[in-house]
Amino acid sequence: MVQVAFYAFSALTLVGALAVLLTRNVLYAAFFLLLTLFGVAGLFVLASADFLAIAQIMIYVGGVLVLVIFGIMLTHKPDLPIDINSQQPNRIASQNRVGVGAGWVIALLVAGSLFIALYTLLARANFILLSRPVGWQSTMNTIGKQLMTEYVVPFEIAGILLLAALVGATYLAAPPIKSSRNATS
Repeated sequence: MVQVAFYAFSALTLVGALAVLLTRNVLYAAFFLLLTLFGVAGLFVLASADFLAIAQIMIYVGGVLVLVIFGIMLTHKPDLPIDINSQQPNRIASQNRVGVGAGWVIALLVAGSLFIALYTLLARANFILLSRPVGWQSTMNTIGKQLMTEYVVPFEIAGILLLAALVGATYLAAPPIKSSRNATS
């Protein structure tokens, strides 16, 4: 049953990631990214990292992805009429067309060699997690105790740093204050 869930979450993650890469619509890409992030959260649950799964859903799905979707929707502009008679090619694409045959061969060689190197590295790696039995123990208690005892100072420093960043962002986003000299004239 766990293996079926693993393959299902893996397939969801891979299909969503491929769809993000292949779709041309930015809004659809954001929704496919949602599927990918849910798949990764499911994989975190299967790896007994429930805190990471919840953080993945709350931060990335609940915060970042919703912000991306709002940004896409708020910045959408109607399409401008396209000059059909324009004979100017796309500059970047035309620059990459030089040596069409050699470019694809080089890209294929680089991608293939990277794939072989990563596959060899993963095949030879000795992952400790794979040798352990699957545990269903929650990590929330361990993380909470560690944050309040051993790592309390870095935790508080990170909180102060985030507060300073929030105050700085508020200051930068505030409208400029008019001086009294400019207001009277």
